[in-house]
Amino acid sequence: MEILIVALMLIALVIAVMNIKIVPQAKAMVIERLGAYKETWGVGLHMKVPFLERIAGTVNLKEQIADFRPQAVITKDNVTMHIDTVVYFQITDPKLYTYGVEHPMMAIETLTATTLRNIIGDLELDETLTSRDTVNAKMRAILDTATDPWGIKVNRVELKNIIPPAEIQDAMEKQMKAERERRESILRAEGEKRSAILVAEGEKESAILRAEAVKESKIREAEGDAEAILKVQSAIAKGVEMINEANPSKSAIALRSLETLEKVADGKSTKLIIPSEIQNLTALAASLKEVMKDE
Repeated sequence: MEILIVALMLIALVIAVMNIKIVPQAKAMVIERLGAYKETWGVGLHMKVPFLERIAGTVNLKEQIADFRPQAVITKDNVTMHIDTVVYFQITDPKLYTYGVEHPMMAIETLTATTLRNIIGDLELDETLTSRDTVNAKMRAILDTATDPWGIKVNRVELKNIIPPAEIQDAMEKQMKAERERRESILRAEGEKRSAILVAEGEKESAILRAEAVKESKIREAEGDAEAILKVQSAIAKGVEMINEANPSKSAIALRSLETLEKVADGKSTKLIIPSEIQNLTALAASLKEVMKDE
């Protein structure tokens, strides 16, 4: 009997230990009693009733990523392409996630594919390639609303790859090449235009500067000539003034006239017009010469 009691105690201890559960961080356990939902265990130490309660499921509460395979979709302009999506979701209600839908991940993938086909069907090819953010926002809103009864919150949806048909890709590459060549031609023309403008502006400024220099030189030369004339006239006036102040005699005037006549005779002119006063002075000079000879 003692051995039996010890054995029963050991069996009870083992059963008790086996029914003690520790729920880790970011996990949750859904507990059923006699096949019906009883409660959800959070983080910590828990113990269930043996043979009456069981763990219906362990749920991961962290944000998860579902990368679905490419789906064939048709655009509004009848272009068939393949698009694969990435869905970021998080389980917010373990009970709804456990009992809400069978195979939740398959349900999310199917819902993502149908939603993607509906949205892309309203867009043309060019809009599909340039409106990723719009498509992502629409899909997130639709999926979040649809998965709410399943205890799932869709945080983000991304179009991972958009793969158009090969002929479309080839046409797009040719279009892009032509666009790049057009931009290159425009840039080259703009560069040449700008260069020509700069050269013309440089020549214009150079011509203006040369003209300003010539103008300044002529002004300086004219100012120099005017100043020289003023100085000469001033000297002449001063000389006349000094002569007048000296009150010269007639003999001195006659002598200066002879000196002037000598300078005139040394010129290259072949005809000379001598005033009568100078002629008289010449006769006077000749008489003085004869007188000197007699003496």
